[in-house]
Amino acid sequence: MRSLVGALRILHLVVHVVRGLFIVRGFDRLDTKGREAGVQAWSAQLLKVLGIELQVLGAPGPGPRLLAANHVSWLDIAAVHAVMPEARFVSKADVQHWPLVGKLVDGARTLYIERASKRDALRVVHQTADALKAGDTVAFFPEGTTGPGPELLPFHGNLLQAAIATGVSVQPLVLRWHEPDLRFAKSAQFIGQMTLVQSLWSVACAQGLAIRLQWLPQVSVRREDQRRELAERLREQIKTELARS
Repeated sequence: MRSLVGALRILHLVVHVVRGLFIVRGFDRLDTKGREAGVQAWSAQLLKVLGIELQVLGAPGPGPRLLAANHVSWLDIAAVHAVMPEARFVSKADVQHWPLVGKLVDGARTLYIERASKRDALRVVHQTADALKAGDTVAFFPEGTTGPGPELLPFHGNLLQAAIATGVSVQPLVLRWHEPDLRFAKSAQFIGQMTLVQSLWSVACAQGLAIRLQWLPQVSVRREDQRRELAERLREQIKTELARS
């Protein structure tokens, strides 16, 4: 029975992705608010198509900010865009070349980074700083890759330099995937040797899968702050909230 549900959800997902491509093609005729509305509606519907419940605790602070969140699933970005469509995510460069998905990611004004290149990391720090100075919200996952959920991977603080250089606050966000009888969902995990197809099937066949977004108070940043210390402070805040949930 779960396999049948999973197959139907994937069929609906394919239709939804194609619909998203048509939405993105029309972005040139829309202003910023119109594009953000399209991103938000499409992202929220994506979660519904896959049977995922979205829960939100708290609210983000005002103004431009650098959003830092823990990372569990390839669906984390969609979950954030369902409540904060203006967020411009920093993503690995190869996502831009994924079939179908690449066009959708482009439509959300994603910033791309070649993770293996230190020179490219510096370029993205400057690009992020420019976006923050322009009033944008930029989001990234300090872990750099997806983790199991309960335990956090080490935080990398390179992009925090953009917030330090511009004096823009950092917005911590806690993401917790859960399902019936499990505080941390196994169905949402995307770790180890798991492929995207395997992860998609696991999510599509899940029952009662949900993601909770918990906004923490913004962290003020000063020019004299050290990014490594700031990264560790953010990691500790998110780790503490995960342990409480």
